[in-house]
Amino acid sequence: MGMRELDIVGAWVFEPKVFGDERGSFHEWFKAPAFSESLGHRFDLAQANCSVSRRGTVRGLHYADVPPGQAKYVKCVRGAVLDVIVDIRVGSPTYKKWEIVRLDDTNHHSVYLAEGLGHGFMALTDDATVVYLCSEGYAPEREHGINPLDPELAIPWPDGLEPVLSGKDAIAPSLAEAEAAGLLPNWEDCQSFYAELRKG
Repeated sequence: MGMRELDIVGAWVFEPKVFGDERGSFHEWFKAPAFSESLGHRFDLAQANCSVSRRGTVRGLHYADVPPGQAKYVKCVRGAVLDVIVDIRVGSPTYKKWEIVRLDDTNHHSVYLAEGLGHGFMALTDDATVVYLCSEGYAPEREHGINPLDPELAIPWPDGLEPVLSGKDAIAPSLAEAEAAGLLPNWEDCQSFYAELRKG
């Protein structure tokens, strides 16, 4: 399994070797030692989610309060999605920066995002099926969202594909509104939390 760190601290792409033959293909999409070696701490699985989305669906941008936050390991097992990771940690050197990675059932890439980062994706195909491994379970009182169409973020969602949002995501605050309301994770708090994970 190859791991490649993105420009945002705490965001990684996993690029496994895929073995194919006349029967189909095989690949390893999660290996705990690879996480420990690259991240400096293990990934503890608390919850696994699966979503199926029609073409154009946008899910996110979602994040959770830190601590404990919610780290995610995300893979598309059917179809294709445009996955987006946004640095929403106030004070981070890459605050407001986003990274886009195509996840599909051909390249079998996955992404990891640390606690405190925002996450979302757009389905590029019908029945796009995405699985998430999460470090913490769902806790609605700690969950928040940023509007994925926030013009300040200017995420380049694909042209010609009308975004389909949930009611909740459609009325989510902009990044500036969330920051003004004190809802965003703080870079220093996140750094302290990551340091504790590395000790553990």
